[in-house]
Amino acid sequence: MASMSFSSIFTNNCRSLGGGPVSLLRNLASTHVFCLKKNYKNNNVVVSFCSNKRAFAFQSSKPQVVTHTAAAAASSSVNGYLEYHRLLPCPPENGPPRVEHLVVSEGGPVLEYICKALDLPPLFVADLIHFGAVYYALVCPQPPSSATPEQIKIFKEVTAPSVLKKRASIKGKTVREAQKTFRITHVDQFVEAGTYIRVHVHPKRFPRCYEIDWKSRIIAVTESYVVLDKPAGTSVGGTTDNIEESCATFATRALKLTAPLYTTHQIDNCTEGCVVLARTKEYCSVFHGKIREKKVKKLYLALVSTPLPNGLITHYMRPVNTAPRLVSEDFVKGWQLCQLEVLECKEVLWPDSTIEEKYRVEGCGWPSKDYAYECKINLLTGRTHQVRAQLAACGAPIVGDSMYMPAAIAEMSSPGLNPFGKRKKQYATEDDKEMAIKEWISQHGKEPSVAVGLQACQISWDDGEHFYEAGSPWWRCKKV
Repeated sequence: MASMSFSSIFTNNCRSLGGGPVSLLRNLASTHVFCLKKNYKNNNVVVSFCSNKRAFAFQSSKPQVVTHTAAAAASSSVNGYLEYHRLLPCPPENGPPRVEHLVVSEGGPVLEYICKALDLPPLFVADLIHFGAVYYALVCPQPPSSATPEQIKIFKEVTAPSVLKKRASIKGKTVREAQKTFRITHVDQFVEAGTYIRVHVHPKRFPRCYEIDWKSRIIAVTESYVVLDKPAGTSVGGTTDNIEESCATFATRALKLTAPLYTTHQIDNCTEGCVVLARTKEYCSVFHGKIREKKVKKLYLALVSTPLPNGLITHYMRPVNTAPRLVSEDFVKGWQLCQLEVLECKEVLWPDSTIEEKYRVEGCGWPSKDYAYECKINLLTGRTHQVRAQLAACGAPIVGDSMYMPAAIAEMSSPGLNPFGKRKKQYATEDDKEMAIKEWISQHGKEPSVAVGLQACQISWDDGEHFYEAGSPWWRCKKV
């Protein structure tokens, strides 16, 4: 059977720039490269397309072994593989993403196949599987819209009905069902020829997990749930490529529980404060029901750059599942209602440089840093990035919010730049408006690395029968 793989844009030379300037990495990420190589010795043809963050490559024979240096690996080799010291210690910075897509050419243990296909050390691959960074599907998903005719040709070869009907594992399944992806959880899991594998070689890391005294962050423990004062710079339940370095995992270990804790709701990685983790799947479902029935009340403390009046703030959020989240003061059909209530707002000192450095709070170029304003907020609807996007749209971005504060500054400098703001312009055509939206999105920055001035300070449900509060927020000099 033909084999197919999608490779990363970050080749040997590019990966060595992992510690280089951000601007250089962005330039690399935006570069499009086409290459056609022929290996005359083995008569193999490799066609690849390199694009933003990822590259896609199809191979017409067995996967080629590409030698590279993995994170924390030495240059010497052991038994043909690069010497490797596992995925710890955790790197202080996340390197450029690398995702590999493979179609198994010969059945066998998944760890062995990935090691050979990508020339990765066995311990490294075992850790990736433990992190939840390896997925499989019985049949390869559709190639991207950017795929070349050659890539599409090979995809059709490996998914041809005459090939698929010979595989007993997909008998009775539709192609769509067979293309559904699942995590690989065991290093010795058998994968048959034709199986699609996705490997997140550079999973997103959370170094702050190893800096926290997790026992001190436990607010309450009951038979049904645990309430955690989540630290900023951590993920509640993990990411697509890393379920190991999560609050749920580290809280489970801190409490020495025999069963894992379950995520019931999310707050942003850069936000700290109250999070409820279920001890059973049953209570996880129960709590989800309480959220749907609006029985859960959440209060936030937000450290913002300019004062806000008390009262209700209403926006509508664009239903696009990517950041930044765009909000409009005017109703837009199909957009999601976002509401919060500012209960109080008081002037406080802007965090000093020592505190900003400790929590890696980014200045973002805000013009005045003498005073900030601490607002207590009642969150009435729960949308991703809602508080951050709404407050920035009001001209009061959250301190340290490197994604939304740059756009707020841009709007201050060029009133009307925000096509959904108070001073929005009128556009002659829809194309003009689309261009304005793209320009507005480009004014936003990147996700904060650790903390922003936002804390989920209180959570309660069942009319206050269950009520919990977080500790002092980081800007009040709370210890790690």
